[in-house]
Amino acid sequence: MFDFIRKHTKVTMALLFLLIVPSFVLFGLDGYNRSREQGVAVARVDGKDIIQSEWDRAHQLEVDRLRASMPSLDAKLLDSPQARYATLERLVRDRVIAAAADKFKLVISDQRLARELQQSPEIASLRRSDGNLDMERYRQVLGSQGMSPEMFEANVRADLSNRQVLVGIGASGFSSSSAADLALNAYFEKREIQLARFNAADFAAKLSPTDADLDQFYKANEKLFQASEQASIEYVMLDVETVRKSITINEADLKTYYEQNLQRLSGAEERRASHILITSPKTASAEERQKAKAKAEELLAAVKKSPDTFADVARKNSQDPGSAPSGGDLDFFARGAMVKPFEDAVFSMKKGDISAVVESEFGYHIIRLTDIKAPKQRSFEEMKPELEADLKKQQAQKKFSETAEAFTNGVYEQADSLKPVAERLKLDIKTASNVTRQPSAGTTGVLASPKFLNALFGPDAIEKKRNTEAIEVAPSLLVSGRILQYTPARTQPFAEVKDVVRQRWLAQRSAEEARKEGLAKLVAWKAAPASAVLAAPVLVSREQTQNLPVQVIDAALRVDASALPVFAGVDLGAQGYAIVKVAKVMPRDARPEAAAKQERNQYAQWWTSAENLAYYNGLKERFKAEILVAKPASDNTDAVVTQ
Repeated sequence: MFDFIRKHTKVTMALLFLLIVPSFVLFGLDGYNRSREQGVAVARVDGKDIIQSEWDRAHQLEVDRLRASMPSLDAKLLDSPQARYATLERLVRDRVIAAAADKFKLVISDQRLARELQQSPEIASLRRSDGNLDMERYRQVLGSQGMSPEMFEANVRADLSNRQVLVGIGASGFSSSSAADLALNAYFEKREIQLARFNAADFAAKLSPTDADLDQFYKANEKLFQASEQASIEYVMLDVETVRKSITINEADLKTYYEQNLQRLSGAEERRASHILITSPKTASAEERQKAKAKAEELLAAVKKSPDTFADVARKNSQDPGSAPSGGDLDFFARGAMVKPFEDAVFSMKKGDISAVVESEFGYHIIRLTDIKAPKQRSFEEMKPELEADLKKQQAQKKFSETAEAFTNGVYEQADSLKPVAERLKLDIKTASNVTRQPSAGTTGVLASPKFLNALFGPDAIEKKRNTEAIEVAPSLLVSGRILQYTPARTQPFAEVKDVVRQRWLAQRSAEEARKEGLAKLVAWKAAPASAVLAAPVLVSREQTQNLPVQVIDAALRVDASALPVFAGVDLGAQGYAIVKVAKVMPRDARPEAAAKQERNQYAQWWTSAENLAYYNGLKERFKAEILVAKPASDNTDAVVTQ
């Protein structure tokens, strides 16, 4: 059989091709589709699923963006259930608007795309001095972000299409002055109130829990006494600084670098010039420009005839208000400081020369070169430390790219230990204990990176004690870690947390007692208002809260004031309970016309936002948008108002 294969190689290869390739195509694509189908759907828009991996990726991008703009932001806030859910809501919103743009066929013309790109500051910075786009730099910048020009322009085009979905509603927002005044005056009206507080802290001193009470509370609320999962870990980091320390530069390379870069390292040549300017903008007519040029030619003839009068002629005739008073002197400047025609003339002259008439976008110049300041050339010995640092920095960046690949491959190929990659690349293995999935307050460095911690507490790392993949936690900073010892989340024994149990029991029971006392008083005082024991009256509004809890202000301003006085009870949660008596309703003070106008404009914006939201909600219904995961509970507890 092997003889047949050797003698009929081409026939065998053809048979294998016919048998294997179709199988790969069919089963490979089918496997890919099955793997995608296995992704858990977390939302659905227009019949298309948003899966868990898309949500995770979108949230990680959002976290990276926020951490880059606000490095001091608490990482716990970024990866809270509420923050993750907000990312999912934004993802759904983007999909709804994209579906609407596609359904309504809101296409963007090439002219509109070009206009948008021309207005972009980032694109403007890539233009050459002649105004044309530097396509090479354009491709490099986009390439560093993993995009081609075609991909970037497609994204901009899609973004412009999506913007059109809501722009019509935003542009048509309108609110009359009378409607705005009516709503604002009602919202900001003032009410005279009296208050009685039943503070939980006042009841805590009267309570004395038994061990049985505490044990019962502990068993009923075991989730309150959970110790989070923890791990002892080891990790290795690779950064540019580590690579730089391993680089040594020999004397010969330093001298070569010095000779090749002497001019650049020594600084730029500077020249001092004076000029006489006859202004004539590009927008001027041909006749006006010709007159200006003739005037300049006349002045040139005068200063050529008598060069020593240049400064006097400039003071009397130059139309440059900045330099004319000083005889046209522009002081020293290097290349790049002046417009190109002016600069080219100056750097082609000898000291003392007077140029011909030079035309620029400002008009016509007569230039006199008054001085040349050559850069001071420092010796090799003077520049040696600077040269070494510069060359090391360059080589370190290049070597880091090469070493990063070895680091990434090393932690993956020998996944049961970090020692081989550490020895090969001469890296220190660091250790840390009591590491948690969410970084502790005050944690800095790689142990504060949500990206690294998420990988570290992944199933593979926990169950098999394998290295994490190489994680880029910052530009040019890679880290890989592995768990040495893992302690899962657990309920702490009663004996360990008895003091905490007592504090929580007291907090809950004292709040309950305060609420019970407050509710009883509310019933009694409603029946006999004269028996109420209340604080002195105060005037409150949403603008003047008198430092009262927001729940109290909301309750006072929301109660029906058609029959005064009226009592309302306010549950303050852990702080206790309050009773509010509303005695008077007073109109808002008259506003200055300027302030009133500003408020009406603000109200119109609120109204437009509400219309936008209503329109978006209509689009959500039309495209059957739904979120398939439960919304996490809010961190804030709403006040309970009883009347």
